Amino acid sequence: MRALKTTMAAVLVTVAATASATDITVSAAASLTNAFKEIGAAYEKDHAGDKVHFNFAASDPLVQQIGKGAPVDVFASADQEAMDKAESLKLLAPGSRRNFVTNSLVLIAPANSKLALKGIADLQQAAITRVTMGNPASVPVGRYARQALEQAKLWAAVEPKAIFGTSVRQSLDYVARGEVDAGFVYATDALVQKDKVQVIATVPTATPVSYPIAAIAAGPQPAAGRKFVDYVLTPAAQAILARHGFGRP
Repeated sequence: MRALKTTMAAVLVTVAATASATDITVSAAASLTNAFKEIGAAYEKDHAGDKVHFNFAASDPLVQQIGKGAPVDVFASADQEAMDKAESLKLLAPGSRRNFVTNSLVLIAPANSKLALKGIADLQQAAITRVTMGNPASVPVGRYARQALEQAKLWAAVEPKAIFGTSVRQSLDYVARGEVDAGFVYATDALVQKDKVQVIATVPTATPVSYPIAAIAAGPQPAAGRKFVDYVLTPAAQAILARHGFGRP
């Protein structure tokens, strides 16, 4: 009888744990891939039974997916403009939007490049024929890069050489494989491929590279979404982001 009670107790504990387990879906900017995977693992460790599922892509397409009904609980953007779009569509849970991290824009080249590159003004050289950046129409890093080039009065010279990526990670891969002469990515992305790319210069941006995060109002797990947003702001999660090169909000 005692053995039966013990077995039943174990079953009840298992059932209770299963009942309380939650699947959380997070759509996040591609530049957050490595850091958020680590944060997701840490969250799952601290919240037994919960599972965090990620969808990484450029911020604007993620907004479009959520707007079309994708079952997402949390959205993390690489710029304020994409989050503003989500807010204008009334996709965000009221009061959940928070700025959680910062980054910087850098100009990179293949690690073995022999080109004389010291800054963005050198992109005008005839020897520079291919410069990658995210598509400004849909990728935040592309918007930052275009604004920086416009501010320096270089956009007209660089735009004909532009190879637009669908995300910052695609542009990073183009440079790492030596398929382009230079590219614009975030400082954190350059760290991911530090053996294959070299940072030429940090590029001043017209607006700070600030990342917002918010819970999605119509998400399947609204309470859990808010809980994950709160977790990203905890010292433990912020320490993970810092290890991946991100700055404080």
